[in-house]
Amino acid sequence: MINVTKTFMPPLEEYQNLLRGIWERGHLTNRGPLACELEMKLCRYLGLHHLLFVCNGTIALQIAIKALDLKGEIITTPFSYVATTSSIVWEGCTPVFVDIDPETLCIDPGKIETAITEKTSAILATHVYGIPCDVERIEVIARKHGLKVIYDAAHCFGVKYKGQNLLNYGDISTISFHATKLFHTGEGGGIIAKEPAIQAKIFSMHNFGHNGPEEFIDVGVNGKASEFHAALGLAVLPYIDEILQARRRLSELYKKHLNLDRLKLPLIPIGTEYNYAYFPVIFPSEKSMLAARDALNRNGINPRRYFYPSLNTLCYLGKSTMKISDEIVKKVLCLPLFPELTKTDVLLISHLTNQSLDGVL
Repeated sequence: MINVTKTFMPPLEEYQNLLRGIWERGHLTNRGPLACELEMKLCRYLGLHHLLFVCNGTIALQIAIKALDLKGEIITTPFSYVATTSSIVWEGCTPVFVDIDPETLCIDPGKIETAITEKTSAILATHVYGIPCDVERIEVIARKHGLKVIYDAAHCFGVKYKGQNLLNYGDISTISFHATKLFHTGEGGGIIAKEPAIQAKIFSMHNFGHNGPEEFIDVGVNGKASEFHAALGLAVLPYIDEILQARRRLSELYKKHLNLDRLKLPLIPIGTEYNYAYFPVIFPSEKSMLAARDALNRNGINPRRYFYPSLNTLCYLGKSTMKISDEIVKKVLCLPLFPELTKTDVLLISHLTNQSLDGVL
């Protein structure tokens, strides 16, 4: 069975060595030494001034919304994982969808201003598949209208744009370290804020609002990550360059063998150092996409309709129409991509996909 992804597992003995230290200290959570060490090493690797390690990427989004004191309407994308929208709703705000760019699949900045009202407080945009949004145009719009900007950068580990880490853009960026991501801690995530005062507020909020053991300065949640998750991250991190190189090599192999005269790949903007987080393919039609998926499934291969459905159709929001996103979700399929995938696997997946386009299967 070949799934769309496979979690990278570091050598067990390396993880066990870190676990022995946890056993000896008896410090399992509450900002243990491994959590702090992981934050420091991630900042060093990614070129960040600070990063707060939290229990998952969804709580990162929720804390980001709360820390910026957002109210009313938040402009967002319909083409993302459901957590992007559900975090807005969970925090008592209203998502206002703006359609996507048909090339990058990220939110279309040319359509944002028409969606701004007196109730708009922020823009929450997703760097889809790790592909950068048009951060310059979004920044201009946000400044003009006095809006905050949050980037859902769940897929963006290691991505750079114009020489700096993509996580440095916006008022706050959030990232996921879920087991399906190229860098992971099993479950986990991170929050990166531009302003030190906001980062300090986020720090308090992720720990119940504590300001020392006997004082509470703000409402908070339990967003802390355990030492076990930090240990896994510390065991994975030394292999990250190998993981990135393998994903790039496999992606280039797909590009060589897939029929790209009929299949389309999302556009990666000039100036991007990409991380090959996913390999999404846009088919000519939903029928051709489903034919390819079924052919792959019959051969023990499980790609994923990612993202599906378009978030503007969620039952708890009331359906609206987003012409491009509504169409893209019908035609996009993420093919398997992970370091242990072999050349033979890629050739088989490419062959079956190409044959399905020709109606052979």
